[in-house]
Amino acid sequence: MVDKRVTLGDLKGVLTYALQQVFGAGTAVRIRPSFFPFTEPSAEVDIGCFNCGGRDRACRICKGSGWLEILGAGMIDPNVFRAVGYDPEEVSGFAFGMGIERIAMLKYRIDDIRLFFANDVRFLRQF
Repeated sequence: MVDKRVTLGDLKGVLTYALQQVFGAGTAVRIRPSFFPFTEPSAEVDIGCFNCGGRDRACRICKGSGWLEILGAGMIDPNVFRAVGYDPEEVSGFAFGMGIERIAMLKYRIDDIRLFFANDVRFLRQF
């Protein structure tokens, strides 16, 4: 998203809304500082574990932490704007990325990513 006066608060709001639409309205969202080369500040975004809520140290999803890293995000670095001819004094924006297979695996509780690429019609018909 690029526009005038886009803030980190906008990024948090968009991601929280989107993740709660996918995983449910009560899904907890956490943003942690990180590093990605084209955003500053950068963040990793986690969702609360929908399997155990952090109460099960043996949980195969969160391993007892209560959180699951879901995507990377950040505010677009001013140098990126300059490289494409935008004035970073006039515009700001954010970017995020996620593995769509990972989202589907979590949402539909699929335990093996290879199922997406096996072209087995029995698997695909579930959706």
